[in-house]
Amino acid sequence: MGPQALAQVLQPIQHLFDPKRYPQLLVGLETGDDAAVYKVSEELAIIHTIDFFPPIVDDAHSYGAIAAANAMSDVYAMGGDVMMALNVCAFPPTLPREIISEILRGGAEKVAEAGGVVAGGHTIDDKEPKYGLSVIGRVHPERILTKAGAKTGDILVLTKPLGVGIITTAAKNDMAQAEHLDAAVKSMLALNRDASRAIRETGASDCTDITGFSLLGHACQIAQASAVRLRFELECLPFVDGAKKYAADWLFPGGTSKNRSFYEKDVAFATSIAEETRMLLFTPETSGGLLAAVAPQKHAVLVQLCAERQVGCWTVGTVVEGAGVEVAA
Repeated sequence: MGPQALAQVLQPIQHLFDPKRYPQLLVGLETGDDAAVYKVSEELAIIHTIDFFPPIVDDAHSYGAIAAANAMSDVYAMGGDVMMALNVCAFPPTLPREIISEILRGGAEKVAEAGGVVAGGHTIDDKEPKYGLSVIGRVHPERILTKAGAKTGDILVLTKPLGVGIITTAAKNDMAQAEHLDAAVKSMLALNRDASRAIRETGASDCTDITGFSLLGHACQIAQASAVRLRFELECLPFVDGAKKYAADWLFPGGTSKNRSFYEKDVAFATSIAEETRMLLFTPETSGGLLAAVAPQKHAVLVQLCAERQVGCWTVGTVVEGAGVEVAA
């Protein structure tokens, strides 16, 4: 479901999620954050999120692992660590059991890599395979990262390159080069755990993960929640090899147009930026990196911590006064 359709569905029932009714709910639906956060004690809050989707790669094990990494990313975006997960499965009755086993193995191994455990799940029959996780994580109630913490003067950093969405779409159409798909899969398989920990240790003020709503969609959410303007420098944005090529070939998934339709009113592009580049920045990502806002005096520390952990860290823009998002050439 695209952002516009989701907003329309939730609007009539928004009152049911009023945080004033639930004082222990520290982060809920009203903020548009990546996960819900519930306070258990003065020292512990629980992060809860869910995500699942159809196959985006042919290899069953990789599909399961990517879906798991993508679901757990919301916990890392909130500044937490993964504790436990439940499988969310929809498989055709005709799907061979060995393929289902490989999907579940990929997910379980990725959760184990994160330091968590898969403790069960739920499965239904469906015509199209779908897999993901319901994830529980932990965080200190006073150390939650949200989309509402960006401040004027902060520096924006991104921890993974963009473009995996258009590459997997090209692959579905048998138009992706093997080396490009391999690089995209490697990026999607990487957990955001170490990047999240570096961001937390630095004391960053704001964080989100870049997934289905695209870089610009998630940036718009930060801008609105923080009442600031995010300014990206196009030349500083990293892309997976091949992404720009497939953008030039106009191999965009359907979610690109949905994202653009909903968010473009809040985005200003430099006039020299090509149409396919604009579309690429509205293209959904899967298991993308973290976008964080960090104070200028802490920026060098974050870069160093990421380097020590062998985590990507691209400086991609700044937070300025105003509203919405700007992409400068």
